[in-house]
Amino acid sequence: MDRPNYITPVGYAALRAEYDALFREERPRIVETVSWAAGNGDRSENGDYIYGRKRLREIDRRLGFLSKRMKAAKVVDPAAQADRSKIFFGATVTIADEDDNHRTLTIVGNDEADAGAGRIGWDSPIARALRGAGVGDVRKVALPAGEREYEVMAVSYP
Repeated sequence: MDRPNYITPVGYAALRAEYDALFREERPRIVETVSWAAGNGDRSENGDYIYGRKRLREIDRRLGFLSKRMKAAKVVDPAAQADRSKIFFGATVTIADEDDNHRTLTIVGNDEADAGAGRIGWDSPIARALRGAGVGDVRKVALPAGEREYEVMAVSYP
C-alpha cells in the first residue's frame, strides 16, 4: 500500500481542480478533435489525429496519477494543530543559517511543494530536520551542498 500523501486542504483542492479540468474540459475536447480527424481518411499523415492521440495518452496518464494521489491523500488542516509552539506539518517557519540569512518556509505536502515560493515538502531534508523543533532550537540539515545548521526564529500556523 502507498504511504499517505499528506496534503493541506488548499493543496487537495488544487489537485481536484486540475483533475476536473482535464476530465471535464480538455479530454472531451481532444476526443472530439481525434474523432473528427479520424473521419478525414488517411491517418498516417494526419497531424490532428496523431497529435490528438498522443495528447490523449498524456491526459489519461496524468488523470491516473492525480487519481492515485487523491486516493492516498490524507488532508491535514494546519489550523487545527494543537501544539503551535513546535514545527509540524503546515507550519510556517522562519529560520536563520550560520551567516544569519533568514528564510521563511511553509511545510506542505509533496504535491504542493514549490521551493521558489517558500513551500517545501514535508519529507524534504530541511522539513525532516525541523520537525518537532521550537523557537531557539538549532538543527543540522544534511544537504547536497553539505551540512548546514539552522536556528528556528519563528513558528506560526494559519
